[in-house]
Amino acid sequence: MRDTTLAKIIPYIVILVLSLAFLYAGNRVAMRGVAVGDAAEFFEAIVKEILAVEEHSTTHEDWQTYLFSAEIIRGERGGEVVTFSQNTRGGFFTRFPRVAQEGDRVLLSQNAQGGMNFIDYVRIYYILIYGAVFVVLLIVFGRVKGFNSILSLGLTSTAIFAVFLPSIMSGMNIYVSAVVVCVFSIVTTIFLINGVNKKSLAAMAGCLGGVLIAGILTLIMSATMELTGMTQSDSVNLIYLFEEPLDLNAIIFAGIIIGATGAIMDMAISISSALWEIKNKAHELSFSEIFKSGISIGKDILGSSINTLVLAYIGSSLTVILILMGWGVSIFRLLNRELVIVELLQAITGSFGIFFAMPLTALVCAALFKSSRFS
Repeated sequence: MRDTTLAKIIPYIVILVLSLAFLYAGNRVAMRGVAVGDAAEFFEAIVKEILAVEEHSTTHEDWQTYLFSAEIIRGERGGEVVTFSQNTRGGFFTRFPRVAQEGDRVLLSQNAQGGMNFIDYVRIYYILIYGAVFVVLLIVFGRVKGFNSILSLGLTSTAIFAVFLPSIMSGMNIYVSAVVVCVFSIVTTIFLINGVNKKSLAAMAGCLGGVLIAGILTLIMSATMELTGMTQSDSVNLIYLFEEPLDLNAIIFAGIIIGATGAIMDMAISISSALWEIKNKAHELSFSEIFKSGISIGKDILGSSINTLVLAYIGSSLTVILILMGWGVSIFRLLNRELVIVELLQAITGSFGIFFAMPLTALVCAALFKSSRFS
């Protein structure tokens, strides 16, 4: 019993240590030449009181300008009381959902004249509480699996924000960086959640194969459709933001394979786990029987996985599509805009990755599970 426990704990610790070493070394390499810190100084403050209200009126609209006092609560200037203003005039696009109130946490920045400008409300604490509730529930109901899921998610998120994004800013190859982060995410997630065994190896092989297919198809379709990467106005900023212009098509490639990795991984893990349980209950299954069972299971998962991926991409671009349609853009013209084309490309390419991961995972499962050399 003790030997079995050690056989599970030691690989787990090794994977965790290697993951942390990758994140540390990757961050050190990626951050070379990257400036750290905000371009402007921001202050978190709590609104103390409303000092004055100024009324304004034109032939088209009425609005007010509010003057507030607020206390800075962090940094060297913590405890200092400052003033800022906020107006209710928004025109066609309303800037603020409401005027600030006493006790609100706000984000301020100092202008050239030394005064404070209102930037936005501080909302991150609500997200942190919301996320903490989810983490607690996942650990309570998922126990060790739940904890490992949170741990793997944290490592993957850290890889994206501490390695991948800095590597882009430092001018490293975006294609290589995206692939490395995806491989890291796949290996870390699968091994931490399922352990180092046949089931994990089969899922990892199928997932890597599916992501590889998605990456190749992305490169082919990007070249075929002559994409520029200029999907929205912010894309122009990416060109001039760095000394060396970014390859926007590489950004599209990275977005597609990173976005598809999760769905492909879900397909691969589901098939390998199901076949693992079947094999444990029916030890005499042949290679072809395991493979056919994997295909049958995969067919049931395929539809929901593709729907999940497609709906996620549609939901992420819904606001922009509604704006274009509100401007009277025809469906044909809408479907030919590069922004929409890229979203469709992401959905279809990710679906291809899921589709090919199914037989690859079933094939590797059949080969590994039939063998009895290791568990």
